[in-house]
Amino acid sequence: MRTGLYPGTFDPITLGHVDVIKRACKLVDKLVIGIAINRDKGPLFDLDERVAMVEAECAKMTDAFGTEIVAHPFENLLIDCAVDVGAEFIIRGLRAVADFEYEFQMVGMNRKLNADITTVFLMAEAEHQAIASKLVKEIARLGGDVSPFVTPAVHKALNEKYAR
Repeated sequence: MRTGLYPGTFDPITLGHVDVIKRACKLVDKLVIGIAINRDKGPLFDLDERVAMVEAECAKMTDAFGTEIVAHPFENLLIDCAVDVGAEFIIRGLRAVADFEYEFQMVGMNRKLNADITTVFLMAEAEHQAIASKLVKEIARLGGDVSPFVTPAVHKALNEKYAR
């Protein structure tokens, strides 16, 4: 069984994330969505909310692709999380050249820590490449329409967060 790990904070999950997940499902039998617990980032959605959003969005894909998809919170090194979940591959989404610079460094470090785990880069469709959770949150906070960037359920969750 080929297992991949797609890590991120998913605060919130966007259509760009969803597109990368769909692409990853074509490569692996099991996809673990690693939801980072990064206290330094100060997420808008707490861990339980992010896990619930990821699970809700991925439930549809499990049926469509036949890939087992599991949400897995983690707070340790990414490479250690990959070992913990039995991943052979780390799936990373790329949006732009600027992402590649950082990701290139990460791959080098992760290879030094564990050369048995391969990093695979996937790009979302062109219409989703500019989407970043940080920008989606900013648009929503300022009352803009984020419906082109997230699913209806996530759009609703963002509206509820910023209505408070």
